[in-house]
Amino acid sequence: MILVLKDNASQAQIDNLIKWLKSLGVDTHLSVGRYQTILGLVGDTSGLDEDLLSSLDFVETVKRIQEPFKNANRKFHPDDTVVDIGGTKLGGGHFQIIAGPCSVESREQITYIAREVKNDGAGLLRGGAFKPRTSPYAFQGLRAEGLELLKEARKETGLPIVTEIMDASHIPLFEDVDVIQVGARNMQNFELLKELGKLRKPILLKRGMANTIQELLMSAEYIMAGGNEQVILCERGIRTFETYTRNTLDLSAIPVIKELSHLPVVIDPSHSTGHSRFVRSMSLAAAAAGADGLIIEVHNDPQHALCDGPQSITPDAFSKLVPDIKAILDIVGKELG
Repeated sequence: MILVLKDNASQAQIDNLIKWLKSLGVDTHLSVGRYQTILGLVGDTSGLDEDLLSSLDFVETVKRIQEPFKNANRKFHPDDTVVDIGGTKLGGGHFQIIAGPCSVESREQITYIAREVKNDGAGLLRGGAFKPRTSPYAFQGLRAEGLELLKEARKETGLPIVTEIMDASHIPLFEDVDVIQVGARNMQNFELLKELGKLRKPILLKRGMANTIQELLMSAEYIMAGGNEQVILCERGIRTFETYTRNTLDLSAIPVIKELSHLPVVIDPSHSTGHSRFVRSMSLAAAAAGADGLIIEVHNDPQHALCDGPQSITPDAFSKLVPDIKAILDIVGKELG
């Protein structure tokens, strides 16, 4: 349920209403927008008297939200959310490119790639320290050492770092990570999501390969229900009957999520296609479709990469891609960086 408040609502009236609602076991979320102030009610609102709420002289309208996700709902929060990552903004017209290797392999590798992608327009550095792999014999990442190497690359370049968490027990290791990524396989690891909801740190939440958009938004709701509203959604491709690409990139998810939710949307053209030769076209298409950012795998030597080399583009290819992304952003009214 949401209450749209009148322009003349005083802070004292709002505070008293929130206090009364909490006494009934209903949590609240106040959203002061450009044109409206909305009070969202979270919890069991079935016992609330809509007529009583409507009769309050500072309440404009009372609306029930049918969708099961509340905090992530655009009806709850009409304006786009802008996630601020230490001064680097994503969402609400701010477009960011997150670039870097699938996995951190060495100090020289991650530092070199970080310098290259920053010079060419990336706003954040990605790199896997803990790697979920289908085969138990595949490279699993450098783990804690990889996190330290990412921090060294950040110190040299100034790029905020984005890396994936595998388990709630690892959270202390991620204290100095700028954006924590939840991978597709962990999208419905609800115990992990609950713990991440206790943090006050941006979370990049990837859609599961066999999950619906509503399920993605419900996973975001787990994080937001814990008090962490800094959630970035990521479409990374879903599993269909098509086998020519690694996954099927659902670009229609961008306008659908934008209609349903206020959270920013990032597209992963690398994992979705699995082929470096398709990354360029899918990146441009995502920018044109209204995405708020891209997360692109860039490797200095893809043929010898320890993880996902076939889908990684080179720094040279990345440098040629960014100006064309900027051209698309000029058309759709967004700004890079």
